[in-house]
Parts: sequence; structure tokens; C-alpha cells
Amino acid sequence: MSKTNDNIIGLSEREVRMIADLEFQEKYYFTREDISKHFGSKSKVSYAIHRLKTKKRIVKLNRNKYYLIPIKARSGKWSDHSFIIADEMMSGKDYYIGGWAAAYYWKLTDQVPMKIEIYANKRGGTIKVLTESFIFRKTTERRIKNSVERKIKNHSFKIISKKDSKKWLKSRN
Repeated sequence: MSKTNDNIIGLSEREVRMIADLEFQEKYYFTREDISKHFGSKSKVSYAIHRLKTKKRIVKLNRNKYYLIPIKARSGKWSDHSFIIADEMMSGKDYYIGGWAAAYYWKLTDQVPMKIEIYANKRGGTIKVLTESFIFRKTTERRIKNSVERKIKNHSFKIISKKDSKKWLKSRN
């Protein structure tokens, strides 16, 4: 049997229905509330999330947000644009993308970033989500408010301004 069919066979009927419902709505980023209608209780939702994480059909982004690996992913691996993943991880607020990723976005460098730097006022550390590595760095509220909003694939994200990115790049040399 093909790998795609094996991935579907490993899913229960309820899990397939839930994934199909999310895919039909094109809702690849979801919360527990989004899937609770498919299950009778909170414990069943928690168990389903645990099982889908074990089967590598969903990835946890933060405390209450998950990313769905669609059924159409042949090998069970799938990814989205790293800036969209960053925005979803941060729930769209209190952050901006900076560093080499921002410099590359503004076409200030040809160097493709290995990691995406997310500047926020609360988090620190490094995390790998899907195929991307993210580094969280602390910054001030003022700098976050000075970030600009852009769109990729009809999804908004926050990034350091081109002017500030040029300053950052000069400080690196």
C-alpha cells in the first residue's frame, strides 16, 4: 500500500472526519475549540490531540494552537511559510520578525536565513517547528510597536521596518 493510504488507515473515522472538516474550511491552524464539536468531552479532545501528535498529523505551536498536517501531504510532512508559522505561534500580537530573516525579506542580503528570529517581550529560547527553527529574543514594547505589518499568502505578519533592518545589518559588519 502507498504511504498516503497508510497514513489515512492509521487514523480513526472520527479523526479523518475532523481533519477533513478542518481542510474543507482551509483551517490549518486551529484550537481545541475548533475541533470540540467532533468530540463529546474535553478529555476526548485531549486524547484526540495526543493521538494526532503521536501520529504526526498535528504539531503544537503554543499552549492552545496547533498546525494540521493535511491528508494531501504524501509523506506525512508538510510546511508553511516560516513567517506565517511565527505569526500563528505568537497569535498575531506582541512580536516582530527581525535579524537575517528580515534583512533577506527586505532584499538587503542574499544570505538565506537558517533560523527565524522572533523578537517578543516575554519569550526566550529556541524551538523547531516543522522544518523551521525559531529563535526568540527579548525586546521592548516600543520596538514592537514600531514594526510594520506585511502579508504573505493573504496572511498578515509583523516584521522590523526596512530602515531598522538596515541599521541592524550595519551593526553586524
